Amino acid sequence: MNPADELLTGKVNFCDSLTQYKRRKTREVYVGDVPMGGDNPIRVQSMTTVDTMDTQGSVEQVLRMVESGCEYVRITAPSIKEAENLREIKSELSKRGCFVPLVADIHFTPNAAELAATIVEKVRVNPGNYADKKRFEEIEYTDATYNAELQRIREKFTPLVEICKEYGTAMRIGTNHGSLSDRIMSRYGDTPLGMVESALEFIRICEELEYFDIVISMKSSNPQVMVQAYRLLVQKLDEEGLQPYPLHLGVTEAGEAEDGRIKSALGIGVLLEDGLGDTVRVSLTEAPEVEAPVGQILVDRLAGRQGHAPIANCDFSAYHPYEYQKRQTNEVINFGGGNVPRVIADFSDIESVEMKDLKAIGHFYLPELDKWTMNDLGCDYIYTGTRPIPFMLPNGLKEILDYDTWLTVNSDANKYPLITVNEIDKPIDSKCIFIQLSTTELTPSVIEKIRQMTNAVLILKTNNQHAYADLRQSFVGLVNAGVSIPVVIERSFPDLNADAMMMYPATDIGGLLIDGFGDGALLSMAQVKRDRSERLAKAKLYNSTVFGILQAARTRITKTEYISCPSCGRTLFDLQETTAMIRKRTDHLKGVKIGIMGCIVNGPGEMADADYGYVGSGKGKITLYKGKEVMKRGVPSARALDELIELIKEDGKWTEPQAVL
Repeated sequence: MNPADELLTGKVNFCDSLTQYKRRKTREVYVGDVPMGGDNPIRVQSMTTVDTMDTQGSVEQVLRMVESGCEYVRITAPSIKEAENLREIKSELSKRGCFVPLVADIHFTPNAAELAATIVEKVRVNPGNYADKKRFEEIEYTDATYNAELQRIREKFTPLVEICKEYGTAMRIGTNHGSLSDRIMSRYGDTPLGMVESALEFIRICEELEYFDIVISMKSSNPQVMVQAYRLLVQKLDEEGLQPYPLHLGVTEAGEAEDGRIKSALGIGVLLEDGLGDTVRVSLTEAPEVEAPVGQILVDRLAGRQGHAPIANCDFSAYHPYEYQKRQTNEVINFGGGNVPRVIADFSDIESVEMKDLKAIGHFYLPELDKWTMNDLGCDYIYTGTRPIPFMLPNGLKEILDYDTWLTVNSDANKYPLITVNEIDKPIDSKCIFIQLSTTELTPSVIEKIRQMTNAVLILKTNNQHAYADLRQSFVGLVNAGVSIPVVIERSFPDLNADAMMMYPATDIGGLLIDGFGDGALLSMAQVKRDRSERLAKAKLYNSTVFGILQAARTRITKTEYISCPSCGRTLFDLQETTAMIRKRTDHLKGVKIGIMGCIVNGPGEMADADYGYVGSGKGKITLYKGKEVMKRGVPSARALDELIELIKEDGKWTEPQAVL
């Protein structure tokens, strides 16, 4: 069987239940005196950004990270000298009364890993480059030559395993989507299955050597790939009878600010919802002490989750957790079919809406020209409930009103009614009818009624604490019943802090989108108790959050995507400053993906599917990439951004930015 075809074989067994929250039971692995897995809490960690040879700087940063909530701290050790200096860092931390377990991050250098394993509590190795030098070559392997490669890996890897056994050192086998070996790429391709097999090669060696203090990760800058890889990993461990090892969760090169938080939540949060994950790291292009509190938001959300309201089970054979398959739906106006997911903004509790208020949702009125314009985050629909908009809406924006209110304005072709389950039998003459239902109202009799409707869009919400699983079960139920009505996902939350307000919906809505479910999204303002100006500010946050979720799920691309690594001791320039500089010049390039990497370790491989790359290659020197191909080496940093823009122009992907509104 072709390895890629294995994605569709076997039952769905990546978690204990698709309807009841239950954390996966794993082996307990001690990292120093702080164990993970088993019955232990989900741990939160981060990575230093200071040069590892700067002992005092590293110590001070570690102390700040521990203060912010880090339970493990990772430090890069790219060569023997950095690995040796981990001893000094550990000693200084001990003098300061800090005994946080340290993790050495290793790429390319087995001798550094072997030394580090005698000093720190854990080493992280990347199967894609620990024993391989990536040349981006496609090689045809026979079974004999492939097995010879595996024997070479065994010889290279065994000394580290034996040292870890001797010193009681834990190991993370951390696959990265962007740095799969040429051998894996040639046989399995750039796939979640390839990521899993890359780790399994090393895990099998460990088990044969009777070493089990292992943690595994499947990291990618694409949350969809990441989620699929972790799910497949758990299934493959079970199929082969390998140990249930703890999982380290993280979206690599997530980026900064809103984008980094949304992308991280979409990848990490979705897996946590199904009980997967024993330690998390949110990778932000920000100070490392910022990361742990953000990661803790996702962990804390699970508190008390086991007591959620029951969710009925169903036949999940039509569910495809290991590959993206979009649910097939009818087209209604511009919902469903081949359309991108639509965004609905909620203005139902905003009184006396004025033209200028629509700026919050991406639509701008220019009074001097008496015309409307919109930016890339202009929503598609506005829900106004019982308060019709008193002026003509801009082209591209349509209005949804509660049924009784709609009856008073139904002569306007751009206004559509929203009905409840109790109004579903009413004869309504409208090109589109929105039906708002909770998952508990989606009964067999209701399903039978909406099956016959060709002009309806369902707005589906849930009050279940286990929201993602409850909504997923409803979508699968619709598939099983042969219902092809488009569905908008609605979520509402009480007032949360800004980070949680981005990350909770990113988990719930984003998880469904990467499963192929959802034709639109609506964040309800129902639980927002603020004054008018604050509600408008919240509407703006909700609107940008929904567009960010669609972008992170790769279902609707509306802005430039930046795949930027978090700083570490290998970084050759200020990542935050450089990312901000590149963003300022390029953030109008809709759909272009730019990788910003601090060093060659996080270079062409870690940029994954970026269109262009800006990679540190020496002090004050930048290497520019198109895809994974080097275009210019050693460009002085002072002119590197200009030359990157020239590359984009040469490809015909450059547009001049419009004036800021």
